[in-house]
Formats: sequence, C-alpha cells, structure tokens
Amino acid sequence: MLFKVEKYRIQISRVAAVIVFFFIVASKSRWEAENENFTFILFVIGIALVGIASLGRMWCSLYIAGYKDEQLITKGPYSLCRNPLYFFSMVGVLGIGFCTEILTFPILVIILFSCYYPFVIKSEEKRLLAIFGSEFEKYTQKIPAFFPNNSTFEEPETYVVNCS
Repeated sequence: MLFKVEKYRIQISRVAAVIVFFFIVASKSRWEAENENFTFILFVIGIALVGIASLGRMWCSLYIAGYKDEQLITKGPYSLCRNPLYFFSMVGVLGIGFCTEILTFPILVIILFSCYYPFVIKSEEKRLLAIFGSEFEKYTQKIPAFFPNNSTFEEPETYVVNCS
C-alpha cells in the first residue's frame, strides 16, 4: 500500500516542472544585459550541479535497482544518507534553477523542495519501517535522513566470481 504523498509525488513533480518551465521561458534575467560574466558564472554553476546530480542519481540507481522494497540497501550512497536519490534530485533542480541565470529560481526551488519533500520522506520511511522493522530503525539511528555524512560511508563487500 502506498501512502498518499508517495502516490502523487510524480504527478506533483511534473506539474511543478511545467510551471517552472513556463516561468523560465517567459522571464528574462535582469543580469543578462547588465553583467554577462555574472550570468555566465550562474550558468556554469548550474551545469556543474546538474552533472553532479545526474552522476549521483545513476550511482544510487546502481545500488537500489531491483532491490527496492525487497532488501534494505545500506551501502554506497545509502550509507551517506537515507535518501540520496532525493538529495541528488534537489542538487539537480537547484542546478536547473541556476541555469536560468535568475537568482530567484534557485531560491524558489529550495523553498518548494523544503516544503514538499519532508512529507514524501516521512511517508516513505513509514512504509520502510513497516517492511523492514528493527533493521530500518537501526539504520535510521546511524544514517542521516537527507544531508550526506561522509564519515558514515561504507563500500559494499566485493565478491569474486569463479568462472572456471
């Protein structure tokens, strides 16, 4: 059973993306005419953040692919924080905000993300607690919910495959 916030997360995100896209297309940066160097720096920061987010989301997907709701993943990016996919999504959306070259968009994105995703995370954590019980509870006590902590990083054990 999906909790309500999780169930509509994708639809809400799509509607928000369309609204943001409309404002990006319909607005123009005041900085664009006044200070081209500043807008270039904002754009480069945005591209870098989108690149980091893309790589981070791929890294997370490699760990969770095929195991979601079947096994609690606690290694790799999931040892840094409990919600690395959401963290990297925030970094990417923030990057898109910077690419608009309008300072209002990154600020708006952070506000919207901060208002919405805590509910998604709480809903998802209730579901994971119901599935994994005390194993998930121990994990929540050790690993931060959203912002990564490098000191908790754990690599998975390596397995040697014998092909002979």
